[in-house]
Amino acid sequence: MTPGRTAGPLAGIRVLEVGHMLAGPYATMMLADLGAEVTKIEPPGGDISRQVSDAYFASLNRGKRSVCLDLTTDAGQDRLGELAADAHALLVNLKPSAIQRLGLTYEALRKWNERIVCVALTGFGLDTGDEPAFDYVVQAATGVAALTGDPDGPPTLPGYSAADNSTGLTAALGLLAQIVSGRGGQVDVSLRDVMLSQLNYRASAYLNEGTEPRRLPLGAHSYYVPAQLFPTAEGHLALFITHDGFWKSFAAEAGVEGFPTMAERAARREEVLEAVTRALAGDTAAAWEARLRPLGVPAAAVRTLPEALAATPEAVVTAGEYRLVRGPVRIAGHEPGYGPPPRLGEHNGPVQRGSSSESEVAGA
Repeated sequence: MTPGRTAGPLAGIRVLEVGHMLAGPYATMMLADLGAEVTKIEPPGGDISRQVSDAYFASLNRGKRSVCLDLTTDAGQDRLGELAADAHALLVNLKPSAIQRLGLTYEALRKWNERIVCVALTGFGLDTGDEPAFDYVVQAATGVAALTGDPDGPPTLPGYSAADNSTGLTAALGLLAQIVSGRGGQVDVSLRDVMLSQLNYRASAYLNEGTEPRRLPLGAHSYYVPAQLFPTAEGHLALFITHDGFWKSFAAEAGVEGFPTMAERAARREEVLEAVTRALAGDTAAAWEARLRPLGVPAAAVRTLPEALAATPEAVVTAGEYRLVRGPVRIAGHEPGYGPPPRLGEHNGPVQRGSSSESEVAGA
């Protein structure tokens, strides 16, 4: 351990990872940040993300070990069993058929370790077929893309891998929940289920009230008014007024009269938006943020990623030779030691012969 660092809350927890690209590696990196020992089992060709760029790979694999195995061979399977016998959990991010064929389920590994937790992270579920399940495909399939963008334009997608990242965090939660139970077993997490779950109040409105979701201009919230992006004298401002206290403070600062209740603002949406837009045109987004935040009003100028990182330099950490964004979970008394991403097969000597197949990847 680095001098001055403390053991993380997951110190002593040993996790194996088999997978490629994003969702699975992100899940286990979050566990590694919290102190777990994560061993990345890579095929002889390595995680496909190594082919994208070194920085891409580092962003998902800092602080891990790398063991290179050909799981299609008897020797590879024997070594997998040895690793499983000493592990608390295995998280795998491949197609269902590959998970079954390579013996990466609880039923296959329980002979080595009755208490191992096996997490299958797939596109549509471990017991489904191998339909392609990359992030953007799942966002399209679950209604997320249809809800995103301007109502007069085409559906669109966010500028990052929302489904992969969300599913990775959910898989880490499921893994830890089963470890806490003290029982081994199979945990099944899919990108589809996670994204449908995250549509919570949208889905409930449709299922219980028959309200079909629709896109609103500037990302406006379906319930709260005003809660969206607004143009200003310079730049755009995100304003999120969720209750009457926020509105009272905002209205006094912006010189907007009327609409004192949430119900009235929702019923007179267009009038409210017109009044707010007119008021916000009198100053810049940055100035409005500076004026409203001290009043407790949720507001932020729209920033680019470089601007956001410059505004939060404490969020950038060093992992080996890479500068990366720190883990999102901060625990009192624990300062993570962010290790470098591993070299392929760094922790098992010479790379074994074999091949890597991108066709086995799911949810990448």
